[in-house]
Amino acid sequence: MNFWRAALELIAARRAGALATVAHTSGSTPVPAGTKMLVGDGGRLLGTVGGGCVEADVLQAAIEAQQRRGPALVTHHLNADLAGDLGLSCGGTVEIFVEPLVAEPAYVAALQAAAAADAGVVTTATRWDDGPVKTFEPLPPDSRAGVPAALSEDRRFVVERFTLAPRVLVFGAGHVGAAIARAAAAAGFRVVVIDDRQEYADPARFNGETTVLAGGVEDALARFPLTARDAVVVATRGHRHDALIVERVAPSPAGYVGLLGSRRKQAVLSKALGAAGVPAESLARIRVPVGLPIGAETPEEIAVSVVAELIEWRRGKSEEVGESRRR
Repeated sequence: MNFWRAALELIAARRAGALATVAHTSGSTPVPAGTKMLVGDGGRLLGTVGGGCVEADVLQAAIEAQQRRGPALVTHHLNADLAGDLGLSCGGTVEIFVEPLVAEPAYVAALQAAAAADAGVVTTATRWDDGPVKTFEPLPPDSRAGVPAALSEDRRFVVERFTLAPRVLVFGAGHVGAAIARAAAAAGFRVVVIDDRQEYADPARFNGETTVLAGGVEDALARFPLTARDAVVVATRGHRHDALIVERVAPSPAGYVGLLGSRRKQAVLSKALGAAGVPAESLARIRVPVGLPIGAETPEEIAVSVVAELIEWRRGKSEEVGESRRR
């Protein structure tokens, strides 16, 4: 969700509001740095910074920040009782920056720039003695994510870095492909669904943020050239369609390539595509069967399995392709 845009909408409506951002964590905490929560005049509107006592303190700080038109850093030490309530081990500390939404031109301009950008750095002063200080610096869209939020060494600024979410191209909009696309979108990926059947490539079957393309693999690659930050999931209706797609995407720079099917299917495709000249190392990196081994059977369960593996890849937790497929 675009918190910058939502904050702008509150300001434009002349409604009171505040934006809370987890600026620093240590130990076990309910949410990571960079997590945001938008607070309106009636309480929490979007997001969460941990729930329970943490969120209650932030909601109170939001009210006070609005009243004095100045930000605050809220520090919460998770004692044993609170940590137990949250299912955490004790000892964690979370620092949350709470800023009131103000209709100052420079402040609004920074929010507008961030809301419209694919990638950038937002820097906000932790003290507003001479008025609000918030700036935006654009980054190239292919920039690495880095740390989402941090306090500067002198604690005078909260520095937030955001980039485009990884893109997932799902080939095949049947029951399984559609379920994977919906789950990936819910997990925060940018999703493109491709199917050469017009009735399946129907945008009405997906949410408004999912791109749907009626066409084949050549159409897709021409419109969406693959990079290392892209993932590809092949879930079409048959071996022949799978082979055409895998032949094109296996040697590509895509950071993740997964194929719905069995190890036998992998062996058949690998033999055929190897004979067609696809390099063995390209074929070896394909994840087959795609998804984590959780015993999934239904389309929705398979989608959970696949998206779990996509999250593992996005977070950099998985091993190199091929080595991580020990089942």
